[in-house]
Amino acid sequence: MRVMWKGAVSFGLVTIPIHLYAATESKNITLRQVHEADGGRIQYKRVCTVDGEEVPYADIAKGYELSDGGMVVLTDKELAELPVSTSKSIDVQEFVPLESIDPIYYDKSYYLEPQKAAVKPYVLLRDALHKSGQVAITKVAIRQRESLAVLRVVSDVMVLTTMLWPDEVREVNFPFLGEDPPEVRSQEMSMASSLIDSLSDSVFEPEKYHDSYRAALNQLIESKIEGKETAPAPAVEADTGATDLMSALQASVSAAKEARGDSSDSSGDSDGSGDSDGSGDSGDASTSGKSARSSGTASSRSGSSQSGGAKSGGSRSGGAKSGSAKGGASKGGASKSGASKGGASKSGSSKADSAKSGASNSTASKSGSAKSSRKSA
Repeated sequence: MRVMWKGAVSFGLVTIPIHLYAATESKNITLRQVHEADGGRIQYKRVCTVDGEEVPYADIAKGYELSDGGMVVLTDKELAELPVSTSKSIDVQEFVPLESIDPIYYDKSYYLEPQKAAVKPYVLLRDALHKSGQVAITKVAIRQRESLAVLRVVSDVMVLTTMLWPDEVREVNFPFLGEDPPEVRSQEMSMASSLIDSLSDSVFEPEKYHDSYRAALNQLIESKIEGKETAPAPAVEADTGATDLMSALQASVSAAKEARGDSSDSSGDSDGSGDSDGSGDSGDASTSGKSARSSGTASSRSGSSQSGGAKSGGSRSGGAKSGSAKGGASKGGASKSGASKGGASKSGSSKADSAKSGASNSTASKSGSAKSSRKSA
């Protein structure tokens, strides 16, 4: 990486000389404008509108245009002489929690490397920042432009992220904000929450994502170089199967769960009422499962749901899907979903004995754990 700025971090009376490096880079593929007929490059010349002459870079200055069309010329020397106290320093102003800063203010990020004589104070400030759980709000001038900036720690290196000034963030003034908001039904809100849950993860892993457009453009260029014929990519048509917002939400939840390999049925929440009637398969399984765990039934302790239930289908296929949620506990006591309705809390000890006898006899638990449990009970 190339050093693009040299200065120091001013932390109270502590000064830490640093080198500044751009922390990000654009991976966009550069395309030039050319003449389609022969591939000739299109040139742009810097021509003065007054005398019509081409102007070299050395003679180009900056100008501020007045409302009447007049121009105030500002040379690089005049701009360099402007008094900017933060031209060579990163001045720490205060410390705040990172979550208190809205990302809309972020601009560009830079790595800070300590100069050889400043490693110790650099490490001190880095570790102190990390321990505090806060970030530093600073002021810095880079390329003759003073900015607010956030100083934080990323992968044991301090990172400076420049920010926009408050007056550079535009105010929102859209017509719909002044209108009465549309009514959102509780069912729609519930399904939207389910969609968020289905797409949620505990951490952000940027490695999971890639630039599919850049990959396709690279492939197109390679094909052109090799003289191959290129076939257009198949058009992606929008799914018009959903006729209303609720259907679209339901379809989105199902698609999200399918993409993540989650086979659980989400239809129980499609009406927004959840499991209030206790009749849905997935609702009974989750609700009665909690009862089985909280009441300490023998199926979770003795492993009968594994030896008798899982093998014979009593716990999963027989419990949640074959109706044992309604009477399975009274017959075999092996499924989780039948525990709450079959009176597990009242006769848990007798079921523990039956579960032990069912677990010890693997043949009986495979062919009919429900019958052997009823007899031993």
